[in-house]
Parts: sequence; structure tokens; C-alpha cells
Amino acid sequence: MAYTTIDDPSEFFQVLTYTGNGSNPRNLTNDGNSDLKPDFIWTKNRSDSGTDHVVTNSSFGFDAPNSTFEGGAGSDETLNGQLSPNSTAKQNNPAATYGYISGHLTDGFTAAAGGTNGDTMNANNKEFVAWQWKCNGGTTSTNTDGDINSIVQVNQDAGFSVVMYKPTNTTARNIGHGLGTTPSLIIIRNRQRVENWRVWHKSIGQGGYILDNATAYNDNTSNLVNTVNSTIFNVGSDFSVNGGYPIAAWCWAEKQGYSKFGKYVGNGANNNGPFIYTGFKPRFIMIKSKSNTGGTYLWDTKRNPFNGADDTVNAAEADAETSNGIMTVDIVSNGFKIKNTGSNNGTNQAGTEYIYMAWAENPFVTSTGIPTTAR
Repeated sequence: MAYTTIDDPSEFFQVLTYTGNGSNPRNLTNDGNSDLKPDFIWTKNRSDSGTDHVVTNSSFGFDAPNSTFEGGAGSDETLNGQLSPNSTAKQNNPAATYGYISGHLTDGFTAAAGGTNGDTMNANNKEFVAWQWKCNGGTTSTNTDGDINSIVQVNQDAGFSVVMYKPTNTTARNIGHGLGTTPSLIIIRNRQRVENWRVWHKSIGQGGYILDNATAYNDNTSNLVNTVNSTIFNVGSDFSVNGGYPIAAWCWAEKQGYSKFGKYVGNGANNNGPFIYTGFKPRFIMIKSKSNTGGTYLWDTKRNPFNGADDTVNAAEADAETSNGIMTVDIVSNGFKIKNTGSNNGTNQAGTEYIYMAWAENPFVTSTGIPTTAR
């Protein structure tokens, strides 16, 4: 039985759920086994439709409205520290109006309300979720493995790096990621143009899909992500991944007992879909159809403490969380089972290929051979 090197996944990844109280600012504390000072934070207002997802990280710098970064080629614009995964909007200043993360703490982060009392961050009596990853505390370095230098923040133990690069044009080029092993998942965003979010996944390979949209994975293009290896990923000529603009990439490598990135084929069976073995009890799961339209659906065991888990958020939409009993999974000690009705194409259409991304709550077996408990 395979062991892990990460006995406590909460050291590197945690999910926090909280009820907004309208205070400004508000310090929010994680509740995992380990303290987690997050470097990449993704939040969503679960209660209200029309409220964007928000992501930010310590490489950009928090305190979004007060951050200043150089804009694109020939631009005198500045960038703040937040983007929305469901939106093509470039980094600008909505954070000052709708709320933002003003800093990370030893074990959590600070939410600032903004001018409308924090619709996206801490609105009174609204429910929120924050998915948080630890990288390297905001400390970056210059990576010279690619055709141009990149600025990387890396945690090789957890298989996670934040990469920033700024090409001079759209010539295809290699970008160093710093992981020291081949990534399994890369999310890329041009920070200064109105552009789509691009997601490359090892199970499909060349090309990518759009995080902020419901289109299929495009594996018939050389304009997005091509070669990926232990030192670099190659980007083509599309402005979403290249060009004279500041671009960010978030790269994850698979770590046994902690993270898993794979695919499965739906069987269309009502309440008896495929079982996906991960080697750990998942804390957070993302699923996307390769060939069909449909967004990227998100589950976690904080919002879903019991099976079947049907509280879902769609990364491509500003919609509120849904709990309709259709998009249902069972999350168990060594993986997850698709339980939704066969009529739903989001996770289990017969013969359709799906890609998934998962991070652990507990390894199936610890480094000392102790098995985890069932859920």
C-alpha cells in the first residue's frame, strides 16, 4: 500500500466557510489541524447570484485597491491584486467597491468590505467559502529555465507554484515553472487584457479549456499550451497565454496522498456513476466535461459534511450555490463516486470523458501506514 509524504494536507490546503457580518475589516481564521498562511485564495459568495468569484495571491500582493503593478505594453494602467475566474475582465478596481482580501494572516486572511459592504467578501448574513493554498509565503525568485525569465513562487513539497511572466510579443516560447517535476494542472490568465482563463490538464494534454465559459476542451490547437515537462511549459501565440502583457499561471503537480488530477468516462447510470480512486479522502473536487458544454463544478467537504454531497458551485458563473440533488457525489476515504442522475451531462453522461482535480482532507494511508477513517 502506497504511503504519502504529506500526512496533514491542511498544512498546504484548507477550505473555510463563514457567514458574513458586514464588519470592515474582518480577520478570518482557519480551523484545520495546521495553521495555514495562504498564498492563493479563491472566494465565493454562496448566497447571492450575480457575485463574482474572486482570486488573489501573495505574488501579486494583497490589499488590492492600493496595489500598483505595471500594465501592458505601452500602457500606463496599474493592476490591483484580484481577478474573477468567471469573468474575462482584466485586473482593475472593482475590489474597492465590492470587497477584497487586504492581507493574509498566520492562519487565515483579512476581508475588507469595500464600498458596498463586501458583496464578494463579507456581506452581512451571507454565506461564503474560501479555498486556500499555501505556496512560499510570498517569497519569489527569478526562474531562467525558459526562453524568457519568469518570476516564480514555489512550494515543491506541495507541488504548487505561482508563475508570473511578461513576453514582448506572441512568439511561442517556454516558461519556467520551478516545480522540478511535470505539472498536472496549469491555469493561465492574461492580467491586462479582456481574455479567457485557460486551463491545461495532463489527462487531455495539448490545448486547454476555458474556466470562465462552458465550452469543450480544445485539444486541436498549438496556440495555447503545448509541451509541458519538469522545467517548463510551452505557450503558443494566443493572447490569453502570451503577448506583451503581464500573465499569471498557477501550476500544480500531483502529490501522492495529497492531490490527484485525472479523468473518467461517464456511464449515464442513475445514482450509480463511476468511482474515482484518488488515494485520499478529498477535501475539494473540481470536475469538467471534456467534450460537452458545461462549466467546472466544485464540491468540498466543508460545505458538504455528509454524503451525498450536492452543494455545488460553478466556476464559470456568478450564480449562487445550488443544492438540487442532481449534481451529487459521495466523498469517501479513498476517492469519490458520482451519484447524480444520468440525465445530467455535468458529471455523468454516458460515454463522455470528464477531467477532475482533487486535493486531500486526509491521505488514505499515512506515511507510517495508518489508514484514514471512512466518511
